[in-house]
Parts: sequence; C-alpha cells; structure tokens
Amino acid sequence: MKKIIFCCLSFLLSVTATTAFAGDVAQGESKATACIACHGEQGNKPIAFYPKLAGQAEKYLVHALSSYQDGTRNNAIMVGQAAALTKEDIADLAAYFAAQDGDLF
Repeated sequence: MKKIIFCCLSFLLSVTATTAFAGDVAQGESKATACIACHGEQGNKPIAFYPKLAGQAEKYLVHALSSYQDGTRNNAIMVGQAAALTKEDIADLAAYFAAQDGDLF
C-alpha cells in the first residue's frame, strides 16, 4: 500500500512540476521585445556576437535565464534583463524562442 501511495504522489508531483511552468508561445512573443534588440527577430541573431535563441531547447532557455537571475551566469546585460522576469515570463520566453525555426547560419 505504501508503494502505491508513493507512486501516486511521485506522479502527481512530476505532473505538477512540469505543468506549473509550461510556457505560452503567444505570451512569450509579446514579452520578447527587449530580446529582439540583440538576439534578432524570432531569436535569429543579427550580430554574430549574440547567441541565437531560435530553436534552442525550452529547458535550456529556462535554465539560462534562471541562471542569470540567481548569479550562476554572469553577463552584465543579461543579468539586468533577467532580473525583473517572473518564472512565468521565463517559461513564456523559453517556449516562444524554442518554437522558432533557427537559421542555419
């Protein structure tokens, strides 16, 4: 019985954890205005110096933005940009950029 309860609770926690921060592509598009200045339309970088966001894994983008917020990653521009983002903002932005087709160049 304990095993069944443990399995059910584990399942519920995993579903909650994955859906709690599921990003919304449309909301991400509306929030991406500041990102476009450096990372380009739809995240396809116009300048080689800035990383391409389009087509990157959603989980990776969430991790990267969260790392700028918590100080794990250090870039003066990105730390400032990420500081005011909520977890929902990060999830939405990640969903939007992950959904874009990346240029091959």
